[in-house]
Amino acid sequence: MVQTETRDEAGTAPRGPNPGRLARFPGGRRTKWLVLGLWVVLLAVAGPVAGKLESIQNDDPISFLPANAESTQVHELENRFESDVTPAVIVYERDGGVTAADEAKAREDIGRLSALGNRAGDIVGPNRSEDGEALQVILPLHYTQEIDKEVNEVRDIVGGGESGLDVYVTGPAGALTDVVEAFGDIDTTLLLTALAVVVVLLLLIYRSPFLWFVPVACTLVALSMAQAGVYLLGKYFDVSVNGMSSGILLVLVFGVGTDYALLLIARYREELRSHQDKHEAMALAVKGAGPAILASAATVIIALLFLLLADLNSNSGLGPVAAAGVACAFVVLMTLLPALMTVLPRGVFWPAVPRYDPTFDGSDATSGHRTWGRIASVVGARPRVVWVVTALVLGAMAFGLTSLKATGLADKDSFVTKPESVSGAEALGRHFAVGSADPTVVIGEAAAAGPLRSTLQATEGVAQVGEPLTADGLVRFDVSLADEPYSQAAFDTVERLRTAVDSVPDAAAKVGGYTAIRLDTVDAAERDRDLLIPIVLLVVLAVLIVLLRAFVAPLLLIATVVLSFAAALGISAFLFDTVFNFAGSDPNFPLLAFVFLVALGVDYNIFLVTRVREEAVHVGTRAGVIRGLVLTGGVITSAGLVLAATFAAATSLPLVSMIQLGFAVALGVLLDTFIVRSLLVPALSLDVGRRIWWPSRLAKQSRH
Repeated sequence: MVQTETRDEAGTAPRGPNPGRLARFPGGRRTKWLVLGLWVVLLAVAGPVAGKLESIQNDDPISFLPANAESTQVHELENRFESDVTPAVIVYERDGGVTAADEAKAREDIGRLSALGNRAGDIVGPNRSEDGEALQVILPLHYTQEIDKEVNEVRDIVGGGESGLDVYVTGPAGALTDVVEAFGDIDTTLLLTALAVVVVLLLLIYRSPFLWFVPVACTLVALSMAQAGVYLLGKYFDVSVNGMSSGILLVLVFGVGTDYALLLIARYREELRSHQDKHEAMALAVKGAGPAILASAATVIIALLFLLLADLNSNSGLGPVAAAGVACAFVVLMTLLPALMTVLPRGVFWPAVPRYDPTFDGSDATSGHRTWGRIASVVGARPRVVWVVTALVLGAMAFGLTSLKATGLADKDSFVTKPESVSGAEALGRHFAVGSADPTVVIGEAAAAGPLRSTLQATEGVAQVGEPLTADGLVRFDVSLADEPYSQAAFDTVERLRTAVDSVPDAAAKVGGYTAIRLDTVDAAERDRDLLIPIVLLVVLAVLIVLLRAFVAPLLLIATVVLSFAAALGISAFLFDTVFNFAGSDPNFPLLAFVFLVALGVDYNIFLVTRVREEAVHVGTRAGVIRGLVLTGGVITSAGLVLAATFAAATSLPLVSMIQLGFAVALGVLLDTFIVRSLLVPALSLDVGRRIWWPSRLAKQSRH
């Protein structure tokens, strides 16, 4: 006989009407087969499409910038010179001096390189360095989606040589190739790492040799659907997709998907104790956990979609990419997981199988949570002391923000290993003018060529100005900078050049090239940060107000999440500078860390406070806070550990930007899980009391 009666006020299941058709559908006696069949068909269609995602990724830095950036405009003007060039620079280096045989090899290599179909102009060199220890060859290449394969072909051609001769392929084409290859390994590396981490954690959490498979299978389906959806967004809706956004998509789907699974399965386990019919138990679990999961997903999706307002294409593209991942995780986990769990017997929980007990009414639901019962007792005994101390600790951690240097990373500082392009750039710097292989490009009106060249030559920080090239009424100069192309000194020179050429009458000149691209990227990232951080805060606050039907609770939750973010970023910045010795951080790092930490961090507050509100309606705010903390403590902690571990998987990659983002988000999630949600929020809620629900009717109830 199916047991459907409503529990008393001490119970933990949803009170009120039985679940409706929507909650019953995914795990229904007959409809579960329809859900499973539908997902089999969708997966068969989406799988091949998902495999095409890498084909639309574009990691060329120029693609990250908006059309109105000056370096983007110069890039477009370069097409009028038929010289959309990404040069590869080949360096031959021998201690003690290059030999005649070395020079003969370089000339032989040039002959073979001349046959390359993607060559964008004449090959320059071999040029001997003044110290006689190196040769330089500049190979102009057109940028294509296959440039990494072309550069690797160049490396195969020039590799080898007599003992003692080192040969490197560097320059913009070499650097871009190494970045593409690093991102090319992201999907495989992250997938295997995240999969291993999630499986191990689920085995520890469930202590079951069977149950872990269900969340993992559902998450893999969600990932396949998300990758297929992102491919369609990039292919047909011009959404920018790059290696970083693809990697973040994978981590995000694994993290939030497993979180949703943990919450739903935990609620299902509760219901199985008082319902013999597993279909009824799943319907009540969906009804009970669904609103919190929906609120969590909606908060993250809405916050991410506001990235569409960003200047940087890499940021505006990340918004819909990541939002699609969260949406797919939500839909799959709220439909496929209930269907699978109701197809499987209760024995899937073995050895801790939840047994049906017709006498169980939920009154002892907290008895099995001894650890969280003790924590709740400590928080309940002196809530003001608890929240003041935890707030001070988090505030002290935030002081590390003073060491954050998010002004960008030079190529040599972007990898934790040393790829060939970095070794080649170092060799180039030892023997040649550092800016010669990666010149800054200035394009203006041909009629002003003379004054324009004189102005360029007179600008501080310019080492050499190349011969003018004219086309279609325009003149182009390649300007070698005296400083390392992506250094702050080089950025200062680019700004001086822009100021100087603006003063040349009728020149209408613009300054571009790869150093200018990096500078414009830093400037756009700062604009995005200043615009989007306040917007995301307001959006999350609005969602919380609607969800909780109150003003005080959302304001307190936002304050705790911002404090947690500042602490996580402060500790991360301190460690990056003093322990890991990173040269700096990507200019996008603060914004991306903020978006993910605030959107994901507020998730755990949502999971906690929605349960607290559910309990408070029946037993009062104080008892509701204690019961909510005890009942959600284990599952939310498990979810936080899984999410932190999946983001930490990004630290296995060789790219500093991904390591920093993964580390900071993982640390922030742990702070949210163990300090904010476990101590700070419950203590604040107890100290404020029923006024936390103001102005809803719950703030006026007599029990508190």
